[in-house]
Amino acid sequence: MQPLCWQPEVSLSIQEEQIVKRIRCAKLFVFLRSHRHELFDNAFQQELSTLYRPSKRGHPPIAPAQLALAIILQAYTGVSDDEVIEATLMDRRWQVVLDCLDTDQAPFSKGTFVAFRQRLIDAQMDRRLIERTIKLADSTQAFGSRALRAALDSSPLWGAGRVEDTINLIGHALKKLMGVVAEQQGRGLVEVAQEAGAEMVCGSSLKAELDRDWDQPGQREEALGMVLRVLQAMETWVQTLPQEEEELAQPSLEIAQRIQAQDIAYDEDGKASLIKGVAKDRRISIEDAEMRHGRKSRSVRVDGYKRHVLHDLDTGLIRAVGITPANVAEASVTKEIDADLELQGVRLTELHIDRGYLSSHFVRGRSDELEIYCKAWPVREGKRFSKQAFILDWDQQIIRCPAEQEMPFVLGGVVHFPKDTCAQCSLKAQCTTSAKGRSVSIHPDEALLIELRQRQQTPQGRAQLRERVAVEHSLAHVGRWQGRRARYRGKRKNLFDLRRCAVVHNLHVLARSQQLSAELQESA
Repeated sequence: MQPLCWQPEVSLSIQEEQIVKRIRCAKLFVFLRSHRHELFDNAFQQELSTLYRPSKRGHPPIAPAQLALAIILQAYTGVSDDEVIEATLMDRRWQVVLDCLDTDQAPFSKGTFVAFRQRLIDAQMDRRLIERTIKLADSTQAFGSRALRAALDSSPLWGAGRVEDTINLIGHALKKLMGVVAEQQGRGLVEVAQEAGAEMVCGSSLKAELDRDWDQPGQREEALGMVLRVLQAMETWVQTLPQEEEELAQPSLEIAQRIQAQDIAYDEDGKASLIKGVAKDRRISIEDAEMRHGRKSRSVRVDGYKRHVLHDLDTGLIRAVGITPANVAEASVTKEIDADLELQGVRLTELHIDRGYLSSHFVRGRSDELEIYCKAWPVREGKRFSKQAFILDWDQQIIRCPAEQEMPFVLGGVVHFPKDTCAQCSLKAQCTTSAKGRSVSIHPDEALLIELRQRQQTPQGRAQLRERVAVEHSLAHVGRWQGRRARYRGKRKNLFDLRRCAVVHNLHVLARSQQLSAELQESA
């Protein structure tokens, strides 16, 4: 059956007023109680009801607006799914917001809550929650629709999956394979492992089973060879399984084979050894296939993801968010963020970024009305002429050196001045020591970089660059609620978690604005 429209009381009851007065911290409960009917109006509740298929049988589902409120409160308080159900029974703040005051039975079960969350994710409705906070902001006098001035930045999000080395990754994948078969056959893991000839990998610690002195030369290669022999035995054993069981086992076997291919090399004698360095797009976790090694800096590695936030510089609201694996360039997320902005119907006119986003489609495909603010790549100043000493004539597409020699250029290319001309030039000692002559690289966005360098040389330009700091504050707020480590495994679920944390941030911005307006009215 279709869920019923949730129609809680708008005005506070006497009992609710007494509870609200006692809330000193966690004021978001008070704001949600006052504005839940606006955040989840009838039109939006009709959208949420489409998550359920019409049926004439069974009881009506729990009101989606009530479940969505619980999802927001879970992000705000950082509790588990079990603790959400407990809070609806034990915490009067939750009860005030969810309209179940003094209940002796939870308004919904854990299964209902988890299933609704998955429905939200599958239907991309978690994005709509951010849009609803923006709609709520637009309906107030403090905020209004306008051209968007925004800042975009990222921060690391460590993955929830366990990061393992090559030997443990292969062992974990094979143990998972045997667990699937054991469950299908109704047998014990050890019994299945004995049949497959893989007792070594079914224990609590593969390294303990191998029992090697890892500091001694050759010990690691010997242990690796033993694990690979087990993998070979498992490949043969899987082929003997019934078709249904073989299909269930195949995904885990393919993971082990992929790790073998990406991390292991063989010499002419067929002896295996670990590849030095990290393979491109290397898998680092069995339980979370999308986690990757990345870099926060040269000395700090991130195992997991990057979270990206687009911050509205005028209102403080978060307009859109994105998640990428840690090894992916920042610029790759902008198409997803742009798609969210299109659905909001806003026009981006000013974008403040760091240099990691300079190769994004926002910059490369920008219109004339979009202004980009970013610190330009520094130009090395030395004993010889820097790139800035060369003049670019954009109308004629030529570059002119300090000695007035001209050459054509193309964006993204390299200009090579003739070696004979450079050899005879009176300024050669100040320009180049190369026998081949001076060369100058032209960036695909060279005109923009010149504009950025000129801008940051003025006090006004440097002040504009400092506006980007606001997005770092938003990232810090989001990090407070989402945490340093991901709650879920996989990119999509962590995007859901980031989106609802952005909702919490936006609600805080609205609550502060409302409080400020009230204080100004009182002082007047």
